[in-house]
Amino acid sequence: MTRKIAATLMLLGVWLSGCQVTSETEDKPKVVSTSTIIANLVEEVGGDEIEHKGIMQPGADPHVYEPVPQDSVALEQADLIFYNGHNLEPGLIKLMNASGIKSNKVALGEKVPPLEYEYKGQKEPDPHVWGSAENGIIMVNEIRDQLIKIAPEDGLKFTENAAKLTKELEILHKSLKEQIQTIPPEKRKLVTTHDAFQYYAKAYGLDIIGTLIGISTEEQPSAQTVKKLSDSIKKSGVSAIFAETTINPVLITTVAEEAGVKLAEHKLYSDSIGVKGSEGDSYIKMLQFNTQTIVNSLKN
Repeated sequence: MTRKIAATLMLLGVWLSGCQVTSETEDKPKVVSTSTIIANLVEEVGGDEIEHKGIMQPGADPHVYEPVPQDSVALEQADLIFYNGHNLEPGLIKLMNASGIKSNKVALGEKVPPLEYEYKGQKEPDPHVWGSAENGIIMVNEIRDQLIKIAPEDGLKFTENAAKLTKELEILHKSLKEQIQTIPPEKRKLVTTHDAFQYYAKAYGLDIIGTLIGISTEEQPSAQTVKKLSDSIKKSGVSAIFAETTINPVLITTVAEEAGVKLAEHKLYSDSIGVKGSEGDSYIKMLQFNTQTIVNSLKN
């Protein structure tokens, strides 16, 4: 009899423990992020105080990402959605604007003073704002403020997390500038697959000579575009050009061959952080790795 009672109490304890975990999870605000870069920042600021889901996986290209049914469910159930904006993730933005998704939506990239690019004769805001660590700080502060609105009881923790991350980004910003300065001035020229590095180049002192395609990776370059870029590279004296992790490198390899320059050994992270365990598996590590790759490729 005693053993039966003990077993019953043990089972009851396990059940109650499970209920407590479920209750604690249910009490946390549900937060959803679109791109992997935003997801990483949200996780750093939100910590264990939020229930977070990042929609895209590392390596996914937000320009061409096609939502799946689970994405719709996650967006509908969210208390707060963070996305980049400026049409970086058109498929998800269209889904978020659909009826039925009433969650609070925050376009983090649109909190940053935009640089522009020309598209079909019109000026449009460049969505790749994360290229500057200072812009990363703006995004971190906005994440903090929005999380405090939905969970004010955890405001102190969000503030502490954001302050820690901000300090790291301030140090990073200074470090990246110093590293780029080690490249001889006449060699501080950047050629990449698509136009994702305008903010980075402006922040850290590089000239963008050209790109194979424009802002969106949906574009398909023509043979004329490839030749024009190759000619520009020859005239500029660029010593190396760069492929990107989210884009097939075949065409940029062709450009390098036609221009007679080397393709950098490592690809740059542009629209996504790397898979877990890679050199660029966080926002900070992504910027560090990109800078090391650029310096090593252009310095000599």
